[in-house]
Amino acid sequence: MDEMIRERIKQVKKGDQSAFEDVVSFFQNKIYQHCYRMLGNTHEAEDIAQEAFIRAYINIHSFDERRKFSTWLYRIATNLTIDRIRKRKPDHYLDAEVKGTEGLDMYSQLADKGRKPDEEVEGLELQRYIQYEISKLPPKYRSIIMLRYIEEFSLQEISEILDIPLGTVKTRIHRGREALRKKLRHV
Repeated sequence: MDEMIRERIKQVKKGDQSAFEDVVSFFQNKIYQHCYRMLGNTHEAEDIAQEAFIRAYINIHSFDERRKFSTWLYRIATNLTIDRIRKRKPDHYLDAEVKGTEGLDMYSQLADKGRKPDEEVEGLELQRYIQYEISKLPPKYRSIIMLRYIEEFSLQEISEILDIPLGTVKTRIHRGREALRKKLRHV
C-alpha cells in the first residue's frame, strides 16, 4: 500500500489533482479518528482532518518522497489538533457531555446488541473514563500517548510526526504513562 501512495504522490506533484483523491480515501478515516481521539469532538475532528488534507495538498511540493507520507500527514494533523486545543473556547455541541452525568452524551445511550446492558455500561464507563483522563493530560503527553498506544506508531515515526528527538519521545511517553497511571491507579 505504501508503494501505491508513493505513486499517487508522484502523480500529484506532476499536476494530477485526481490522484490525491486516492490518498484522501486511504487516509481519511485514520486521520479523522486520530483527530477525534485528540479533540474528543466530532465537529472539530472533521474540521481539523479536512484542514490537514488541504494543507498536505497545498504543500505537497515540500514532501520528501524518501520518507513515509503517513508520517508527514499525521504530523500535519497532530500540529493542527494541538493548535486547536490551545485556542479552544468553551462550546456546546450535541455530542458534549450531558450535565449531571459522568462522561455520557446522547450517543452513548445507544445500545450495542453484542453485549449485555450491564457489560455495555461498564465498558462505556471505563472507556470514557480512560479517554477523559487522557484528554486531561497536557497536550505534549496526550499526543504522544495517542500516537503510541492508540495509533500504534513506532517511536521513530512519532519522532518524525512531532519533529522532536527520539529521546524526547521516550521521555514524554514515560512521563505521560506515569501521569496516566497515577490517575487510573484506583481503576
